[in-house]
Amino acid sequence: MAAGTEVPESGDEEASWPAVPPQALPGAWQPLLGRPALAELLGHPLAGAALTRMRRLPPRVALHSLRTFLLADARARVDGTPYDRVGLLAAAAFHDAGLVGSSPLGRGGFPGRSAELLDRFLAGHQVGAARRGALTRAVREHMRPFPARGAGPEARLLHFGAWLDVTGRGERHVPGDRRRLSELAPTPWFAVSFSARVAACGLRRVLPAPPATHR
Repeated sequence: MAAGTEVPESGDEEASWPAVPPQALPGAWQPLLGRPALAELLGHPLAGAALTRMRRLPPRVALHSLRTFLLADARARVDGTPYDRVGLLAAAAFHDAGLVGSSPLGRGGFPGRSAELLDRFLAGHQVGAARRGALTRAVREHMRPFPARGAGPEARLLHFGAWLDVTGRGERHVPGDRRRLSELAPTPWFAVSFSARVAACGLRRVLPAPPATHR
């Protein structure tokens, strides 16, 4: 959930880009990358590739994505929820990618576009169909007011982290975490800029497309 500008997508060849070392990632990210939940993943190839790809996002969007993952992980730890940690980091890295770039948005709006970009990225890294499906669903549905009934842990956690970071909703579950992360990686007026983006797009462009009807 965010707004910004980005260079146009370069296509599937980006899946072959080598991951950069953590110390080469932007300096503004480093306080968040040092948090245990992220630091533990920095040596994983898929995590490194997702973080490398995330450098193409505007700085405020990238920081929101990192905070989204950390807040989601904090909720999972509090609740004792097992989930795909590396996969969720990739989903967090891509969940707002559809807001930026020049590609036209379809009926699914930017979440649908973000899910398409994530699916392409995951397929390029040989991630299986079932795992891709769970992660792309998380991205496709993260703008719903509440998680869908039957949503898996990755969808519920991504939704929680994204909404908590932007709106503060759900803070009672992980008291103090949002404030601490915002102090480590501040993005002033982020919620205002996101609200302006939603107003500009209109709800039909940001909410998930309804399921196809079968005749």
